[in-house]
Amino acid sequence: MAARQEDTHFGYETVPLADKQGLVDDVFHSVARRYDLMNDLMSGGLHRAWKDALLSAVHPPKSERAFAHLDLAGGTGDVAFRVVEAGGAGVRVTVCDINAEMLAVGRERAAERGLDEVVSFEQGNAEELPYPDRQFDCVTIAFGIRNVPRIERALEQAHRVLKIGGHFLCLEFSAVDVPGLDALYNLYSFQLIPRIGEVVTGDREAYRYLVESIRKFPKPKLFASMIEQAGFRRVSFTPMTGGVVALHSGWRL
Repeated sequence: MAARQEDTHFGYETVPLADKQGLVDDVFHSVARRYDLMNDLMSGGLHRAWKDALLSAVHPPKSERAFAHLDLAGGTGDVAFRVVEAGGAGVRVTVCDINAEMLAVGRERAAERGLDEVVSFEQGNAEELPYPDRQFDCVTIAFGIRNVPRIERALEQAHRVLKIGGHFLCLEFSAVDVPGLDALYNLYSFQLIPRIGEVVTGDREAYRYLVESIRKFPKPKLFASMIEQAGFRRVSFTPMTGGVVALHSGWRL
């Protein structure tokens, strides 16, 4: 499988898998302060609708029942804030991200929203989560799994920290499946997005990497099989916007 290769692609270069994490860190150090703005520009605002679909699948309880949610690679807090605002008094979200700059942005935003008591931000590696077994009711990762060097390890860790009956949800860019749209999407991705990134953040190469990482990510059926191999059951995926993204779902049973 792609996640087990010894080498990986960073932008248009092939680099040793062991070096990928450092290179990914450099990308997100560069764009942390304007990452959410760039998501709006890159997706035409559609990422908000995609995250609404993710939130609907999380379905946090609106009562006072305790609900522990782990959001991986969600440093700026976008998904976490949605979950606590949609849920009841018992919802608590832990954001785990490897990037300190992204976490700093998230903590500032949580304080501004008065959510710093219900959303915590912790630095950690998705491949080696610093949490005990069976701690969380739900684990999510939105547009972050493709940047993990060893995807299968992250999936195994997500499975480990979920309670029995817990839900894993992954929102990620996918393979466009509408004839004609794929060519238009490629043109937009490879020609326009790096230019937009250069204008907004001053870092063209970071956004060239983000585009290229989408193309290297496993196709939906292959990724679904990786989720199953990590131990999840009732695995499914839902393509959205002509296959631009897919919402993957699995349960620990």
